[in-house]
Amino acid sequence: MKKPPFDVENILLDKTATEDILEKPVLDRVFKNVFIFILILGFIAALRLFYLGVFKHNFYANRAFQNVSDFQIERAPRGLIFDRFGKALIKNEPRIDVFLNIYHLPKESEAQLDILKKAALKLGLDFETLKKKIKEYDWGTNPKMLLATNISHDVLVDLSSNSLKGIELEPSFKRVAEPAFKFSHLIGYVGWVDKKDLNSFPELSLNDEIGKSGLEKFYDQFLRGQDGKKVFLKNVKGEILNTEVVSVPKAGSDLYTFIDGPFQEYFYDRLERGLKELNRSSGAGVALNPQNGEVLALVSLPSFDSLKVNDFLEKDNNPLFNRVIQGVYNPGSTIKPLVAAAALKEKIISPSKEIYSAGYLDVFNPYEPTKPTRFLDWRANGFVNVASALARSSNVYFYEVGGGYKDQVGLGIERLKKWWQKFLLHQPTGIDLPNENKGFLPDPSWKEKVLKKPWYLGDTYHVAIGQGDLTVTPIELLNYIAAIANGGKLFQPRIVKEIKTDKQIIEKPVVVLSDLSDELKDVISEVQKGMREAVTSPYGTSHFLADLPIKVSAKTGTAQIQSNTKLNAFFVGYAPSDNPQLAILILIENAKEGSLNTVPIAKDIFNWYAQNRLNANH
Repeated sequence: MKKPPFDVENILLDKTATEDILEKPVLDRVFKNVFIFILILGFIAALRLFYLGVFKHNFYANRAFQNVSDFQIERAPRGLIFDRFGKALIKNEPRIDVFLNIYHLPKESEAQLDILKKAALKLGLDFETLKKKIKEYDWGTNPKMLLATNISHDVLVDLSSNSLKGIELEPSFKRVAEPAFKFSHLIGYVGWVDKKDLNSFPELSLNDEIGKSGLEKFYDQFLRGQDGKKVFLKNVKGEILNTEVVSVPKAGSDLYTFIDGPFQEYFYDRLERGLKELNRSSGAGVALNPQNGEVLALVSLPSFDSLKVNDFLEKDNNPLFNRVIQGVYNPGSTIKPLVAAAALKEKIISPSKEIYSAGYLDVFNPYEPTKPTRFLDWRANGFVNVASALARSSNVYFYEVGGGYKDQVGLGIERLKKWWQKFLLHQPTGIDLPNENKGFLPDPSWKEKVLKKPWYLGDTYHVAIGQGDLTVTPIELLNYIAAIANGGKLFQPRIVKEIKTDKQIIEKPVVVLSDLSDELKDVISEVQKGMREAVTSPYGTSHFLADLPIKVSAKTGTAQIQSNTKLNAFFVGYAPSDNPQLAILILIENAKEGSLNTVPIAKDIFNWYAQNRLNANH
């Protein structure tokens, strides 16, 4: 860290020391050792010079240039982000930032202190904190240190009318999302560059801003633009010799997304209202076009204000956490359509074969033969085939086709895992947002290695109904449901449609991650039938949706967490059933009544889309 070329109450003092020298006779081998030591040091120094001169040339050339010059930055506005209808989701508004420029401070210590005290008072800063910040700042990186951002009009007038040497005002832009909160996890936020950012982008300084989350981060190099720069070349006395306009500001590129702005706002409002009615605060929602992977809406609650990020860092339930792409959850019964497709394709079961559910399944316990291990259904469902088992969400049916029971052969954990992987639940979807997580697919070798326990039949039963150690992210879950809807194609979810630069339009193409349509063509209709019956049949878990103006197919799911003390509730579904244009997922964390809490929200969302989008297209 380079010392600041000014004195603030002797913050940094040079220290000197002296040592006594004692003369002694020196042996010949000492000179040889010294010579070898010098050779080694020379070799190390040469390597270091090569590294600095070649690999870090641009970085240090930029820093050296700053030491022999003064400069004035003209900030470039970041590119805008638009929804699918061309409405801006974020805009740039002017702001004024305040910097301390150490080269423009007076040389006298008392004058320096006086200016810093006045600046701290006018900006509402604690003076002792300011001194500490000055001491710790890396002045070798930049001779200007940010004191305050987005100052008020009154402060601007005060500083402008009472010029303080070394205190400089710089116009810039702030990012304002409209409306606040509702697009925060999509758009993300910007923040000041840190030292880690400088390693990746040496052309930046600590006083620059960079995307920190969401689209702002994923597409930062397009959105950022290029600041204008005017350089004042100086001699060793600090006198200006020449002025050079190095560059003029160039606005960042604009992003045009597939996001349906009004739909996103309605989705956000309806999910937030549903959570409040349940006295809950955490949930997620996402909507895709299952025919091409276009992301129509993405909501994570609680949300945050992108202009006041620091206010949300310590709040409950982590508002900055994007549950859609980063959260991992047991999928519960929403995994059953996948298990049904696998069982049909592997000929474990035929579409017409029925399995009886008395409300439980008793498995022989070799350790206590008189006390069988009981695996519960959520109710007695009677005789069910694959379609009615999906509609009723029968656990017993999927215990048997997943793990086997008596004369019914099951898929087994190895084939279950194979089909989870076919539907790509083991990898990120590649959605264009940063820090996407991925699910976890358990198997016997993992359990033996990590938990030091064997894999039991009960483990297979649990994962066959989406419990146990099986976890997925909401975006992975909906992406697989979208593949069921469209007949077997898994698309990469896409938020951005195109990037408009000053020279070209960069279009984001449709990407097919996996195509199972040919493999599943003989069985997928039975799975689709079961999801449709979940709505049309009186016994279906989503029968509440039957009176919607469009045909909806659905699957609900409830996952028990925290030793069965809490429930996470999922809803997944798509519409219209015969030509899907919309697939949605709703998650409520710690739901009161499990999946029953998600269905009313889903109904209103499907109804809004039917009235405002599907009907409007005819």
